[in-house]
Amino acid sequence: MTEQMVDERAGGESAGRRGRRGTVVIACALLLAVLLAGHRAVPNVRGLGSLVDSAVPLLGLGVPLLGLAALLRCSRRALLVVLLPALVWAGLYGRAWLPPPAVADAAAVRVASQNLRAGNPDPAATVGALAGDAPDLIGLQEVDDDARVAPALAGRYPHRTAVSTVALWSRWPIREAHGVDTGLGWDRALRAVVAAPEGDLTVYVVHLGSARAGHTATRDETVAALAGTVRADPAGRLVVLGDLNTATTDRALDPLTRLLGDAQAEAGQGFGFTWPAEVPVTRPDHVLYRGLTPTRAGVVHTPDTDHRAVTAGFRW
Repeated sequence: MTEQMVDERAGGESAGRRGRRGTVVIACALLLAVLLAGHRAVPNVRGLGSLVDSAVPLLGLGVPLLGLAALLRCSRRALLVVLLPALVWAGLYGRAWLPPPAVADAAAVRVASQNLRAGNPDPAATVGALAGDAPDLIGLQEVDDDARVAPALAGRYPHRTAVSTVALWSRWPIREAHGVDTGLGWDRALRAVVAAPEGDLTVYVVHLGSARAGHTATRDETVAALAGTVRADPAGRLVVLGDLNTATTDRALDPLTRLLGDAQAEAGQGFGFTWPAEVPVTRPDHVLYRGLTPTRAGVVHTPDTDHRAVTAGFRW
């Protein structure tokens, strides 16, 4: 066999390997596009569908990785196919990264919600970090000792109500408050009516059931219970603050999101991830509402806790 024939054979084998690798990239890109577009078709067996729903915004990270693989394999065809999941992801979540609609931030009420973390060594420092946003109402979850929070809030927020490990601190009088049963066997939610200057505002502070991979039934039951309570609530202006233990992309949250708007989706920018605090990859913390117009929404990195705080402003 001549040297030229050996070179040609080696070149053919190399091109064949590149072609096979390009085929793998194409298959992965098509699979990613299908998963992005049809993630809710994944069976929710032992919470698998719920987990995929919650993680689906992060699947967009697969697009640049596949694009790089296509470039390394010098495959134009693979690179073109990678555009498909890129377009699907952009269609689903690209709008979240656009600047929110221009709305004059003349907020009649500003709210914040913070999971303090059980065992927080300095909860006063955690809530103190929210002062820069100057919320009118602060909903807290996993409150171990209310007395340790009071030094940071009592001066600015003279009104408070608490049920078990959730609490509401308010600049304005709280006319009524009571615990809310979400099916946990003990109240880990409260409902309060706040006498705001423009009128009454009903506020729920909620910490729904925990969820783990393969164990989401309790969380799902608490979502349904809260949705039933909100549906029956006659209040025209209503805000839900809290750790709902799942993302808005999760089908499990549909009973609530069919009833209420999401402040981050409508007046924020980006996904607003809150957990884990150092490198957040999902958003279990929420501000949901009805009867108001959101003007802003955001996230605050607070110390000594594993959740970032969520904030929002509303016009009456």
